[in-house]
Amino acid sequence: MKRFIVMLATTAMAINVSAQKTITLSKEESGADEIITNYWNNSTAPHSNEETKDEEINARKHFTHTSQTDFYIYKADPAKATGQAIVVLPGGGYSKVCIAHEGFEIAKYFRSLGITAVIVKYRLPNRGHAIVPLEDAQEALRYVRKKAKKWGVDPAQVGICGSSAGGHLAAYTSTFTPDAEKPAFSILFYPVITGTTWETHQNTFEYLLGKHRTHKQQEYYSLENRVTETTPPTILLLSDDDLTVPTISSVLYYEALRANGVSATMHIYPSGGHGWCGHEEFKYDKEYKAALKDWLEIQNKAAKQEKTK
Repeated sequence: MKRFIVMLATTAMAINVSAQKTITLSKEESGADEIITNYWNNSTAPHSNEETKDEEINARKHFTHTSQTDFYIYKADPAKATGQAIVVLPGGGYSKVCIAHEGFEIAKYFRSLGITAVIVKYRLPNRGHAIVPLEDAQEALRYVRKKAKKWGVDPAQVGICGSSAGGHLAAYTSTFTPDAEKPAFSILFYPVITGTTWETHQNTFEYLLGKHRTHKQQEYYSLENRVTETTPPTILLLSDDDLTVPTISSVLYYEALRANGVSATMHIYPSGGHGWCGHEEFKYDKEYKAALKDWLEIQNKAAKQEKTK
């Protein structure tokens, strides 16, 4: 009888997950060339975030309660393709996925440079399921590499980009992924990095690890502690007056990269606050885009030189 009750509960959970409402925006709404809907979900992915609510999206295109992983693909024009591709992870404090500017707009910019971009509408950790967004990001890297030949992408030049909590996820992927599968490079906009109480955005760590997280857990997911010599080359872009995510977070990661002999570049703009990625009204929009373009060209050149050795 006990076994029968457990089976009934498991079946009920599966039905509930499959019945959850999910949301995928159209090509017209996103500007994407292709959309992979329901790449996997809480029933089919290796781990579930145990979300029970329907997915929601507000007028600003902020997703909440995500339980299904979608890929929005922006393909580089073959005539100007660099061979690079970037997996894009929007921010939102791990409580939402802010897919408009930190997703759609920055992906369009990469596409204009001849770089294929894939935005991940990732499943949120739902206060304690930290493995879930990581496995979505890692799977996106694998997916791009599988499609590399078809898309005119060099599988050795698939990088990652993230903003705010998405920056944490990009750095998380760059440090927790096995060496052979790590991204080729990392682009971090005003990232959450450290879990140290006075230096971090506490809500991000609460949604990642839960309200009752331990100091040991926070240290484990403080990514300045996870950097090694195999962490990919990284560029960090942030503002000095960011009151949401203290700049010390990026500084700690930069110092850890340099201490481990990893190529690192950091641009701190005098103003702009938090959340300006993809917003053309940002005062230093042209400056950061020029710096990012130059840095990506350097990564591309270095990768091509490595191939000829």
